[in-house]
Order: sequence, then structure tokens, then C-alpha cells
Amino acid sequence: MTNIVLFGPPGAGKGTQAEILKQKYDLVHISTGDVFRYNIKNETELGKKAKLFIDKGQLVPDEVTIDMLNDEVEKHPNAKGIIFDGFPRTSAQAKALDELLVSKNTSVNAMIALEVEDEILVKRLLERGKTSGRKDDADEGVIRNRIKVYYEETAILKSYYQAQDKYFGVDGVGSIDEITQRLSKVIDQL
Repeated sequence: MTNIVLFGPPGAGKGTQAEILKQKYDLVHISTGDVFRYNIKNETELGKKAKLFIDKGQLVPDEVTIDMLNDEVEKHPNAKGIIFDGFPRTSAQAKALDELLVSKNTSVNAMIALEVEDEILVKRLLERGKTSGRKDDADEGVIRNRIKVYYEETAILKSYYQAQDKYFGVDGVGSIDEITQRLSKVIDQL
């Protein structure tokens, strides 16, 4: 299996690129954002818990996130690999993901981070907010808090994966095709 953690701050283009890479490499794309939205829309217990945090631009607690992710991984027992989009976000989640994948006789092959400047992220998210209907994309204060939380709490994962020689930073600015080519170059070398 080829398992990739696609990483980057909110608005970096993870969802767009994950969909392209999913098709190109025949991988399963698991977006925690999509999983959260599904659970919230369907008002599951996990969804109700997650919504309280998402609406404030905060991270959803690990146990809620991991429970949702495990349910999603279980739906794809014969996958050639998985693109994890938006997970893990903390060292504890990274360790939990490692344990989950080991229990399925596989592991993370690479963490690929899309790197984008903050002001570009804010602009992208406000633009997305005009059409997405997502409350967390429409308020600049919430957006800036999400970016701040990313740097404070999740950027530490860079060192976690660097220690395993699994971290790859990729420039996330340019055309969709240019960014896809940069990502493919990394994946093709795994």
C-alpha cells in the first residue's frame, strides 16, 4: 500500500490535489473535513461533538477524530493506498495513525506538505467561502485563527515525519497542474 499524509494549512489545496492524486494513483482519499461534514450533516454523535469545535476554528479532540477516521478506513479493506487529508494534526494523532496502520500491516510512506504563504491562504479561503457555504471559510477572524492553530499545534508534525525520513515539502503556489507535477515527482520516488 502507498499511504500518504497530505498536509498543509487550511486553504493550501489539499482537497483539490488529493482528488487528482486519487485518480492518478488509484488511491482512497480520506478527508477528515469531509468525514466531519458527513457526520455533522447526519447529526451523528461524533458529528455533534466535532461541530462545537469546528465552528470556533478549533481542532476537534483526538478521540473524536480517530473514531471517525477508523470508521472510514474500515470501509476500504482492499485499498491500494490511502491519501490522508487533514489527518493527523498532532503527534498523538500521528502515533494513533501509525498504530492503526500497523494493525492493518501497513504504514505511512510519506508526509507531503503543501507550503503556501498566510496571506494567499486567507484570500483563497475567503474566495472559497463565497461558494462553499462553509461558515469557517466566510469569517476572516476564524480563518486567521485556523491558520494560527495550524502553526501552533500541527506544524510540529514536520519534525515527527522528518525523524522518520518521510517528510517532503512541496511549493503549493502555482497552477493546479504545476502543483500536481511537484507532488507526483515525490510520490513516484516512494
